[in-house]
Amino acid sequence: MSAPTSSNQAPLSYRDAGVDIEAGDALVDRIKPFAKRTMRPEVLGGIGGFGALFELSKKYKEPVLVSGTDGVGTKLKLAFQLDKHDTVGQDLVAMSVNDILVQGAEPLFFLDYFACGKLDVDTAADVVKGIAQGCELAGCALIGGETAEMPGMYPAGEYDLAGFAVGAVEKADIIDGSRIVPGDVLLGLASSGAHSNGYSLIRKIIEVARPDLDADFHGRKLRDVVMEPTRIYVKPLLALMQAVPGVVKGMAHITGGGITENVPRILREELTARVDATSWTLPPLFQWLQQQGKVDMQEMYRVFNCGIGMAVVVSAADADAAEAALKAAGETVYRIGRIDARKDGEAQTIVG
Repeated sequence: MSAPTSSNQAPLSYRDAGVDIEAGDALVDRIKPFAKRTMRPEVLGGIGGFGALFELSKKYKEPVLVSGTDGVGTKLKLAFQLDKHDTVGQDLVAMSVNDILVQGAEPLFFLDYFACGKLDVDTAADVVKGIAQGCELAGCALIGGETAEMPGMYPAGEYDLAGFAVGAVEKADIIDGSRIVPGDVLLGLASSGAHSNGYSLIRKIIEVARPDLDADFHGRKLRDVVMEPTRIYVKPLLALMQAVPGVVKGMAHITGGGITENVPRILREELTARVDATSWTLPPLFQWLQQQGKVDMQEMYRVFNCGIGMAVVVSAADADAAEAALKAAGETVYRIGRIDARKDGEAQTIVG
């Protein structure tokens, strides 16, 4: 028996259910120029197909694909609160391309997933423009993505982001930390800010301290300092690895878990990293967070990057040359520690 219907009911459309197909089409038209600027010769076809096609370069003899995926986390909550959407796209790209970089991979292409309850074309275009900016900084192609409008799934004005990066590395050049030995040097590349980690604590501190986010903070508005996009380290580090093969023994992207928990990910069990916290100055943002939240310093090192966005392990003999090359490429570099043999019961990273 069929379900009863009302003869007076008006025909329903997808728009009546909350999905605006025209808005989605308008967004695709808006973002095509952004994506076009990121194209690489290996990309076959363009935006709009069911799948994205990418031909591996013939420069690789034994290519190994390296993939990574991530989001932006609760930094998005601040983006909603501040109505600032033009930087989180770079954050999204950075979190994945910096991750695959640490294994020596060149990021090749990136895909994004943007989900919302009701599509705001201007907001979404700002986000995707930031994604394209991140891809340009990383040298990878924004090859495709998905915009999902799902009424009832997200509060009005909110959205979620996920990103997926694929890179390639020559099999013989994979960096896995296996060549790290006692006596090696730990270089730290400066971060641009809190990047995309620890924002649940940052938001809690802001809630408790109730600062004026538009007030001057060391020459900038505090809101801009807090929302500063994640630095992308791809081009300077790839250039160093290509100029001096084998110089980089290991890299750690300082993301969730801070310095304390990310550096051990590249160390063998018998090694420990001794990080000298006096070798760089804690940036003003982290000083403010520590003071306003009365956060213990060891907790700071475990939650935030504290001014070091990427740690790079090189031999003592190569440290001066590597530091000089990275500085010449525009990085701020600190010699933050050394690798030692690990004693019984000792942590794999000691910051102090």
